[in-house]
Amino acid sequence: MVKLNKIYTRTGDAGTTGLGTGERVAKDHIRIAAYGTVDETNAVLGQVRLALGEDHKELDLHFARIQNDLFDLGADLCVPDRGEKLEYEPLRITGGQVDFLEQKIDEMNEELEPLKSFVLPGGTPSAVALHVARTVSRRAERHMVTLAATEGEPVSEAALKYINRLSDYLFVASRYVNNHGAGDVLWVPGQNR
Repeated sequence: MVKLNKIYTRTGDAGTTGLGTGERVAKDHIRIAAYGTVDETNAVLGQVRLALGEDHKELDLHFARIQNDLFDLGADLCVPDRGEKLEYEPLRITGGQVDFLEQKIDEMNEELEPLKSFVLPGGTPSAVALHVARTVSRRAERHMVTLAATEGEPVSEAALKYINRLSDYLFVASRYVNNHGAGDVLWVPGQNR
């Protein structure tokens, strides 16, 4: 149970922060960068939801679920699984959360024409916001991959799959809200030479 009754603690004033294990690390530690960028992805999804407006109510429900799952991902990353006994069961990303993204990608993609070029961020405001969310989630993924490659800094396979699949989901969703791909702005290689 989360209880936040005091927002500032002064414990981070010297440039460290606490992990869910109680361990203190520098605020620029790669683990903090990873779950901080997951949090940034979540904030951008809040902007996406505002940009969607009333046009995509079902998609908005998906984003509400994804925002909650991103907090789960942050909690997973905040408590590295180093095999130590904890006083509580840490929250972990599951295969079911990955499956949800894959199912929704497949459903949306069925309604889209195959691409013949790369897509430039453009079209509707919600499509552009989704491209921003996609690029921020890719940055979170890069941090997570770096973290996982660091000795003694485990990241679960499900967490890595989730963040990878999320950027795929956001790309397909950007096309979906862009009038089912009809509003996509396509890259024309060498057009301005």
